[in-house]
Amino acid sequence: MKLIFIYGPPAAGKLTVARKLAKLTGYKIFHNQLTVDLITSIFPFKSDAFRKFNPKFRLEIFAAAAQEKIPGIIFTYLYAGLKDDRFVKQTIKTIERYGGSIHFVHLYCHEDNLHNRVKHVSRKPFNKIKNVGALKKLLKEHNYFQEIPFVNNLVIDNTHIIPQIVVKKIKEHYNL
Repeated sequence: MKLIFIYGPPAAGKLTVARKLAKLTGYKIFHNQLTVDLITSIFPFKSDAFRKFNPKFRLEIFAAAAQEKIPGIIFTYLYAGLKDDRFVKQTIKTIERYGGSIHFVHLYCHEDNLHNRVKHVSRKPFNKIKNVGALKKLLKEHNYFQEIPFVNNLVIDNTHIIPQIVVKKIKEHYNL
């Protein structure tokens, strides 16, 4: 199984790119908000139960998909540095344990673009950040623009390029 791990700040276009890449590759989409919305339907965000189950559910799904020989998954994520390194390392270990490969894509754009994108109607179905004030607060709390330091990253600034071009870069770089 191939895991395409797309990460970057909120509203950078991760899910938009994932959807277009899925159409091109036939890979399944497992975006960040799926487990967040599931778990917060029962437990408060950032509660002990949330912190326990969110990574656990994700890793279990990765393992099951690899065992079932799912050809590929596109996963979106908000990487916030050291606090997320353990999960990233566990993800790598899980995918590699079952003979899979993981390919990292750091997607970002200029902050002004994030301010425009965060209000887009495509964010409405999910419990995502939907206003500039909340986005600014979150960006002050965490550096979502940083790269995961211990992996090989394909880094794409999509400030001035359309999602189809981003997808083409990913496809070509990782030979999908």
